[in-house]
Amino acid sequence: MLIIDAHLDMAMNAVEWNRDYTCSVQELREREIEKNLTDKRDRGKGTVSLPDLRRGNVGLVVATQLARVTQRGSAFDGWYSPAQAWAMTQAQVAWYQAMVDLGEMTQISNAIELNEHIALWENTAISNDKKPVGFILSLEGADSLIDLSYLEKAYRYGLRAIGPAWYGSGRYASGTGTTDGLTPAGKDLLREMDGLGMILDATHLTDKGFDEALAIFKGTIWASHHNCRTLVPHQRQLSDEQILRLAERGAVIGGALDAWMLAPGFLQRQSDPKEFGVTMSKLVDHWDHICQLTGNSLHVAFGTDLDGMFGREQSPYDLDTISDLQLYQNLLHERGYSEEDIENIFHKNWLRCLQGAWQNNR
Repeated sequence: MLIIDAHLDMAMNAVEWNRDYTCSVQELREREIEKNLTDKRDRGKGTVSLPDLRRGNVGLVVATQLARVTQRGSAFDGWYSPAQAWAMTQAQVAWYQAMVDLGEMTQISNAIELNEHIALWENTAISNDKKPVGFILSLEGADSLIDLSYLEKAYRYGLRAIGPAWYGSGRYASGTGTTDGLTPAGKDLLREMDGLGMILDATHLTDKGFDEALAIFKGTIWASHHNCRTLVPHQRQLSDEQILRLAERGAVIGGALDAWMLAPGFLQRQSDPKEFGVTMSKLVDHWDHICQLTGNSLHVAFGTDLDGMFGREQSPYDLDTISDLQLYQNLLHERGYSEEDIENIFHKNWLRCLQGAWQNNR
């Protein structure tokens, strides 16, 4: 079954982790182990590659640009100026463009391209090896936009979604681990995004920022990679009230496979998924909570965040590569979900959300 994954940091891995995503996951792991690389904690433990996306029938992804601006002395790593952060995002765009030139990927930026690409991936007469992986470009954390004039520059090269916040304080919005909301520039950013018909990603917003964003932004909203606060208490997760408010806006919530978002008490960069029983089925728990809360299967999907600064050491221990997402067909059947429900979760919810967002932007 076709899968749409709404959150992968592919260019970050290619540019900063020096991973050649045209290779298989196995080859990427072997190369990092042979080099004895220790600069990143997930060396030799990656889960994503273009061949493995194709093997798992993951034909469309929301792929990110990501570059934080950080102040000297901050606990978070990042760039010391917006210009440096912008330059890094442009290196990431250049990698996506290179993948397009090589026929490995294809950029999707409007409804016509979306529908044509889905038709290609649903054509079983063509081998997946011959199909480019589609990507919709998203910006995770808006720090790299030097000023609002850069929003239109980014829109011109295909940026279609923005999450204003990430971890810590940002130039446009405070994020995970903080309590402040949108900055004045952040509120202006949302209005400009509305004017361009862009999608707002509510992921990483603080509770205050979430309230402010939903009050200001009138267009399509999604939460690309989020799980449930009721099951794993943390400000990074969505409360039941927030889930219901997103559902009222027709939003879709992408379930993340980061172990610390799946099991209560799991400590980032410390805990072992096996010791906490973090299997792939834990994500079904979060999906099911949202489905029971909203009364249907229309608001959950994949937003895995695999290779999002973590690898197998912080993923469900029964997941080897992203191709294993197909196993969720059986896991959902076992929980009593119908074929229609599974199609919704695998791709139809994201597809409907995108078509709605782009109905006037063909």
